Amino acid sequence: MSAVPASTYRIQLTADFRLQDAAAIVDYVRDLGADWLYLSPILRAEPGSTHGYDVVDHRSIDPERGGADGLAALAEAAHAAGLGVLIDTVPNHMGVATPAENAWWWDLLQHGQEAEHAKAFDVDWESGDGRIRLPILGDDEDDRGALDELRLEGGELRYFDHRLPIAPGTDGDGASAREVHDRQHYELVNWRRADAELNYRRFFAVNTLAAIRVEDPAVFDGSHIEIGRWFDDGLADGLRVDHPDGLLDPGAYLDHLAGRIGGAPVWVEKILEGAEDLPAEWKTLGTTGYDALGDVDRVLIDPDGLPTLARLADVELTRDAWDELVHTTKRGIADGILGSEVRRLARLAPEVDDAVDALAEVLTAFPVYRSYLPLGDEYLDVALEVAETRRPELEETFAILAPRLRDATDPLAIRFQQTSGMVMAKGVEDTAFYRYTALTSLTEVGGDPAETDISVAEFHHRQARRQTGWPSSMTTLSTHDTKRSEDVRARIDALSEVADRWSEHAVALHTTNGFPDRALEQLVWQAAVGAWPIERERLHAYVEKAAREAGDSTTWTAPDDTFEAALHAAVDGLYDSRRANAALVDAVTDVEAAGWSNSLVAKALQLTMPGVPDVYQGSELWDRSLVDPDNRRPVHYAERRAVLARIDEGWLPTVAADGAAKLLVTTRLLRLRRNHPERFTEYTSITAAGPAADHVVAFSRGGALTVATRLSLRLASQGGWRSTTVTLPEGHYVDVLSGREVDGGEVRVDTLLAQYPVAVLTVRDGDSVSLDDASQEDDAR
Repeated sequence: MSAVPASTYRIQLTADFRLQDAAAIVDYVRDLGADWLYLSPILRAEPGSTHGYDVVDHRSIDPERGGADGLAALAEAAHAAGLGVLIDTVPNHMGVATPAENAWWWDLLQHGQEAEHAKAFDVDWESGDGRIRLPILGDDEDDRGALDELRLEGGELRYFDHRLPIAPGTDGDGASAREVHDRQHYELVNWRRADAELNYRRFFAVNTLAAIRVEDPAVFDGSHIEIGRWFDDGLADGLRVDHPDGLLDPGAYLDHLAGRIGGAPVWVEKILEGAEDLPAEWKTLGTTGYDALGDVDRVLIDPDGLPTLARLADVELTRDAWDELVHTTKRGIADGILGSEVRRLARLAPEVDDAVDALAEVLTAFPVYRSYLPLGDEYLDVALEVAETRRPELEETFAILAPRLRDATDPLAIRFQQTSGMVMAKGVEDTAFYRYTALTSLTEVGGDPAETDISVAEFHHRQARRQTGWPSSMTTLSTHDTKRSEDVRARIDALSEVADRWSEHAVALHTTNGFPDRALEQLVWQAAVGAWPIERERLHAYVEKAAREAGDSTTWTAPDDTFEAALHAAVDGLYDSRRANAALVDAVTDVEAAGWSNSLVAKALQLTMPGVPDVYQGSELWDRSLVDPDNRRPVHYAERRAVLARIDEGWLPTVAADGAAKLLVTTRLLRLRRNHPERFTEYTSITAAGPAADHVVAFSRGGALTVATRLSLRLASQGGWRSTTVTLPEGHYVDVLSGREVDGGEVRVDTLLAQYPVAVLTVRDGDSVSLDDASQEDDAR
């Protein structure tokens, strides 16, 4: 096992796929070629949790996910097979949906500010008159009316299914349930009051995820007991840190973490905006890879088709239009579901008039997720300048706030940094991304939709930069958080090449069963094209979530039943209306082959470009998943084992609907990276020449060369490769995908890519190179 992985394979653990089940596929992951197993969170979570990010106990492994015995079995199997173990961790928050499951939260509710674990949670007691507000009451004329549903039972307060503790000595004198409630350290309020009046910090706007103060040494120690044991006992080899931007001081946290786990490798789930870079001082090998995802997608997009797509969705694909939309959605979030966080900031500046309005405006204008003062103060300058331009009447207020927001020791600046990322995530990823729908593959986590495409030269520039600055940062194409899987996006990317044809299909779909929200309509049609064939119930679930996230025609808190009925009728029409179904199937036919090509190319680029590639569970075959929970469905490993066995017997699958060609690309390149890391130590672009040179993406990593196709539909319409060539470094190579042997120098692309839309050439050792070297080495191990 290497100290730093050559690659990872991400597994989502649930009650239906436990650590013991993961141990049973270790041999498959090894044979596939991945270097480390990458596990979703495994600490004890809310009962029934499908994701594990709602941790309720830091002292134990979730029994639903296999418990301590399961981790021991997995670690033993992985290490025996030469694989490392990387585990996702959640330092920012805990699950509090069921207080009785979370001893820290129960203690806080029962004993208030005197609780042993009071310092673990970030509560503004003063604003609640010494009580923490719990937004769990249902709608009624007022909260007092809803409190009539309270009852005393088993020494606890009960509100329907909610169980809550009672402070010692507060339930005597024959008091009623309402009277007992009024004596508690918590106050039950209507769920709608959370947006403006909540007085505990959350994960984004999720009331059932309460942020913890991991900056407190005692809280750090208490929340890392089990995590530390994994390294003390040799069970884990590295960590992924979820949402570091929510922490008070991410850099200090990473320092502390490194000391506890002996300097083991750590990656952070950090979204970078534009040219933003990670702080070099952080003890991390890099991000979890969303920045690489955007590079791969954009080099496969045809800019010529974008104006037509924009007209269909009634959006402008310009920087100004995107910035204006983002300002609208971020300000809506700051004033809406995160209003309580903004008001808490304002309470730190009681002497400042209009503090709520001014702080909301600066948060809205902040161009990246957050600063790490004194690092990133230039982003605050940008935000203040934009805010002053938009709101000149608040100029004096901004001038008063600015020096405090720049002071790294000021509580206002500290909390502002924890809040800006929340506003960005909810305003951009979870709102604007669902409204800006000209080409929906652009609106992916970590992406900047105003950057619609990149040139081959820019792609090379970014990879060279990654190789120089963060060579062990992760790369990814699909995760548990992506809005669409890589194969869905690959097919949607191809719509940019047939924009006129797509326009005809979209008009036909609208005529047969459209609805009055043009932007959302494009999102629905493109999702259907990208994921087709998709089960009806999956598409229904996706479009309802997407519509409510967009928030234009319906919302989570106030669903528009009439609009949603039309939305679901439109989805049903894709299956039941002959005309609508024909238009959809014709659209899929237009881009299906190009989607396959894009998928294979994207996977090959990801697996050979600089960084540590992560393969999301099951994505080694075609995976047409949409946003969670759709992308967390069970994986059929028996099918994948069978395909891998055939490939290892010498089968070279065609590029077709079964996806076997993608598994070929995945396994051959994972094995190459694992068994020959010395061939991936540099990055140099490779020159293409001839009539179709613009359709080539090619680079050398030292001992491995990638030559790939881009914009395959436009390429075909222009007569194919013709005399296009690439100039390879001198040497003797073999394509690890097709087995074709190639000498260096000027090589015709049509010959090189005769079988697959991508070739990966590696240097020959001696007189020949066996494509089975990787599997033979695995057997020998």
